[in-house]
Amino acid sequence: MAKQNRRTQSRNKTRSSAKSTARPGASRGTARKKLVRKERRPLPKKRAVSLAASALVEARNSDIHGRGVYAIAPIKKGTRVLEYLGERISHGEADARYEKKGDDDGHTFLFIASNRTVIDAGVDGNDARFINHSCAPNCETVIENSRVFIDAIRNIKPGEELGYDYQLTWESTDDPAELALYACRCGAKKCRGTMLDKEPTDKKDEKKKAKKKAKKR
Repeated sequence: MAKQNRRTQSRNKTRSSAKSTARPGASRGTARKKLVRKERRPLPKKRAVSLAASALVEARNSDIHGRGVYAIAPIKKGTRVLEYLGERISHGEADARYEKKGDDDGHTFLFIASNRTVIDAGVDGNDARFINHSCAPNCETVIENSRVFIDAIRNIKPGEELGYDYQLTWESTDDPAELALYACRCGAKKCRGTMLDKEPTDKKDEKKKAKKKAKKR
């Protein structure tokens, strides 16, 4: 299953961060539980100031999916826009909490903040949970000290919807029907058609092992 970054990063087969009424989630070993999002760049040397809300953006209905977050003022490249907030729980609690939901419907808001902590934005979350996936993102997620922030990676004009690449993790043995839940409709010219990472984690692991063996020879 796709894993959210527990969007973006995960413990089960596939995980990713999720969004409101129609967002992905990740979980251990299967696309139906929690989706994982990946940290996109080296940790910046910025002071981790909490941004529960921002005067630069607002949440409203999205043409991509459900609710979205839009710029209402110019946002410069490098601006820290929001912090991804919610209840901070253990991986075990996250697994147990969403196992009870039954089949994965893509409506979870889990984000892996560390090996110990998962943020469930479905509980006490802010507008950051509504940021949609994009194959041509204008933002990225950055993890600092087990906290998740949304940073702009280019200048964003008023009226533009914010988006970042969920890169939900998955495995080649995951059920295709479950993986299909994570289809992308971002509308980008080079949309890859899915919120899933380009390559399954098990294949990546195989390549890493092969490289290590080659170096030892």
